[in-house]
Amino acid sequence: MKQLILIFLLIIFSCEENKPNLPDPLEAGWKGESVCEVIENSKELRVLKCTFEPGVGHEKHFHNPHFGYALKGSKFKIKDYKGTREVNVPTGYTFKKDSITTHEVLNIGDSTAVFLIMEYK
Repeated sequence: MKQLILIFLLIIFSCEENKPNLPDPLEAGWKGESVCEVIENSKELRVLKCTFEPGVGHEKHFHNPHFGYALKGSKFKIKDYKGTREVNVPTGYTFKKDSITTHEVLNIGDSTAVFLIMEYK
């Protein structure tokens, strides 16, 4: 009986997502201000529109698997598991992550950047 209970517990815990103890992109903001808004929210998909004026960032947060599109690009300082780097993100740039990721960003460019983030549920 103890073995059966142990197997049951292992199955339950292995099925849960390993989400970091961080806010998601909607909950995270910059200096207490929101940077993302919900555009669509269904059973299958959540779409966020995130806007970053020059000097505005996104405090450390996690993303579920997602696809992103830069409606308007800019230059960013990105901090994640790879370290800190500066990246030019052009308008029309797309990106995709198939796993949970964490990062923080800061718009160090001279133009406002706008992203659509489509999260799979």
